[in-house]
Amino acid sequence: MNFVEKRKDLAETGAVDASQADAVGKAEAKTGFFRKRYAWIGTVASLLLLVASAVVLWKLSEEITWAKLSAALTAVTGTQLAVAFGFVAISYFFLTFYDALALKQLKLKVPYRITSLASFTSYAVSFTLGFPLLTAGTIRYWVYSSRGLSTAKIAALTVIAGFTFWLGMGVVLGLSLIVEAGQLAGLAFTSIRVNQGVGVAALFSVVGYLIWVSIKRRYITVKHWRLELPGATVSFSQMLVGIGDVCAAAAVLYVLMPSEMTLGFSTFVAIYVLAAMLGIASNVPGGAGVFEATIMLALSYLPRGEVLGSLLLFRVCYYLVPFVVALAMLGIYEVGRRLRRHRAANDP
Repeated sequence: MNFVEKRKDLAETGAVDASQADAVGKAEAKTGFFRKRYAWIGTVASLLLLVASAVVLWKLSEEITWAKLSAALTAVTGTQLAVAFGFVAISYFFLTFYDALALKQLKLKVPYRITSLASFTSYAVSFTLGFPLLTAGTIRYWVYSSRGLSTAKIAALTVIAGFTFWLGMGVVLGLSLIVEAGQLAGLAFTSIRVNQGVGVAALFSVVGYLIWVSIKRRYITVKHWRLELPGATVSFSQMLVGIGDVCAAAAVLYVLMPSEMTLGFSTFVAIYVLAAMLGIASNVPGGAGVFEATIMLALSYLPRGEVLGSLLLFRVCYYLVPFVVALAMLGIYEVGRRLRRHRAANDP
């Protein structure tokens, strides 16, 4: 869509008046120019991060033998696995409220059972396969479109859910870096002041955003959709949900770690969040390789074979098992929907 078409579309939809449409169109044309010209930078950065992580992971794994890895996997107790799966359930439970809060913001009423199905299955599949806009978006559309939601509403829902994730990550990272600045300095090869500075910046960003959306209604433009951002009440709820999800996910890996680990949970959460953020930046499904390399580097004082075994079990518990469950749930949902259609068609 060119500038003239963009201006006409915005003005005709009534979202903005003609002068505002001109401003929006010009801004988006300028943004689009820079995005096209410098789009390669993000791709190169992701590739460099992936290559560097692969090299680090290879170096750290050189001393690991199959015997050591097998021993590490078999050393995990049934109690550890039970607790880990308990935290998996808690984390995915929090994830269902990502969609629930987004639907509340959009003033859409969808039964929680449908919301939880769409949310759980979309995240479980996208975490494993990657390409969240395609995989999670397709599943959300499959489930929500049958409830009358348009493509635009589903896209808006996805954007708002993303805000929930980053609000939670920002708070957890900020608090962890401030509270555990000293211990993290040795593990992450940084300084106490750097950790505290980054932590304060992260918290200020979250607080600043909450203040910004509380003053008046705020909007962002996605393509030609004008989306109202959640106000202070919903944003604060998003923050709490995001914190719960991140902490529960980190707890899954924490309980699977070898008994030699002496780190407190708040310190470990900071390492987990940093590894997760680097994994997201790499654009690799589940941050595979990047996530592991970061964790192993930060916990290099522990036996590498045992740490890698814990990471592999984490992948199974948090990614593989929910992925299989999600596929089964989607299959059952589709069969049930087809049966209902068949009965409706045959009813006199």
